[in-house]
Amino acid sequence: MDRDEVSFGQFRLDLRERTLTLDGVPVQLGSRARDLLWVLASAMGEVVSKDELMTRVWPGLVVEENNIQVHISALRKTLDKGKSGQSYVVTVPGRGYRLVGQHSSPTATMGSTDTRPGPALPHKPSIAVLPFLSMSDDPEQQYFADGVVEEIITALSRFSSLFVIARNSSFTYNGRSVDVKQVGRDLGVRYVLEGSVRRDGHRVRITGQLIDASTGAHLWADRFDGELEDIFGVQDRVTASVVGAIAPKLEQAEIKRTKRKPTESLDAYDYFLRGMASFHQWTREANNEALRSFYRAIEFDSDFASAYGMAAWCYAQRKTNGWMIDRQQEIAETARLAGRAAELGKDDAVALSSGGFARARVVGDLAAGAALIDQALALNPNLAQALYCSGFVRCWLGELELALEHLRHVMRLSPIDPLMFMTQSGTALAHFLAGRYD
Repeated sequence: MDRDEVSFGQFRLDLRERTLTLDGVPVQLGSRARDLLWVLASAMGEVVSKDELMTRVWPGLVVEENNIQVHISALRKTLDKGKSGQSYVVTVPGRGYRLVGQHSSPTATMGSTDTRPGPALPHKPSIAVLPFLSMSDDPEQQYFADGVVEEIITALSRFSSLFVIARNSSFTYNGRSVDVKQVGRDLGVRYVLEGSVRRDGHRVRITGQLIDASTGAHLWADRFDGELEDIFGVQDRVTASVVGAIAPKLEQAEIKRTKRKPTESLDAYDYFLRGMASFHQWTREANNEALRSFYRAIEFDSDFASAYGMAAWCYAQRKTNGWMIDRQQEIAETARLAGRAAELGKDDAVALSSGGFARARVVGDLAAGAALIDQALALNPNLAQALYCSGFVRCWLGELELALEHLRHVMRLSPIDPLMFMTQSGTALAHFLAGRYD
């Protein structure tokens, strides 16, 4: 059906007239900000690139990129007048912007809010770990806080008795003031963990609070202090506290099995976190920076399996995006890195899945790549990264129903993923190869 209006929070945008109201009262917007909002709202939650915004808002004109940033900032200030405290215009690093929290209706009444049902709650304890605030004086330390959260997500996902939202969906809330109840509805989870990280010299402090998203009630709040050299131990204590609160009957044996110290070198770990922060930006420049960081991590610890695996995946990203320079050299290097990830990472699902995907995608060894990903899934059946990798490799192998099963699981683990189009592409490929063209 035609979409005449889009609402988000207390706001309503008439797509035909391009008029915005807040609880039925007209809101004044500059012409460029209004056009930006119309383009973002018309995309219905999909990411709109900066190039597309320039083309549609400034047609036929050559404009500086900071023009977009100025008008996006003005638009955000206007939308902050809403009562929810939510930031509706979200920056997707390296890709563009998206408008979140909206729904459309041809006959909606003024002042209604977004009441779309989210995913159903799983039949086991479910949790989303939101990005932690970095409390360090140096704003460049945000990568460290993000890395800590990603490690906690991975640790929690190793528990077969828990349902844990994947990193990409959790991180769509980065830098936003959020309504925890809405997060629970958006992601289909019962619990939300939020907190902060302070890195001060050789000390680190992680604070966390666990919230029941259905009621907004705080279940516990605590802080975890330790030496930077014991960062993995501090992260383990956070994970154990969360597990104890939401699934207290889990056996201690299972808790012990989830503990893993990926490297003895703090310098190697620091460069690994920098590499992960760059990798998730999905640009050519960021990919190059990620590779440099992963290689530096390997210099500090030549047995760091995850660093080898993620470096290999950087080469897969290069191939997918047409960024390869010396094809034969990069294929050989990918094979070396993936081989080291497999050799060193027998208990590391991240190393095995990333190395396996690169081996299949770049080297063309589908069987060996699938075998490594299967090892990763045996270690961590809820790791979205491994399921995503498996989905594509299974498509290439012709195992289409298994591909669809794994990709469906990815979509549920990451229901508002900015990179959802990639998982949808894999799903479309599987149906196409199966002859289900409709």
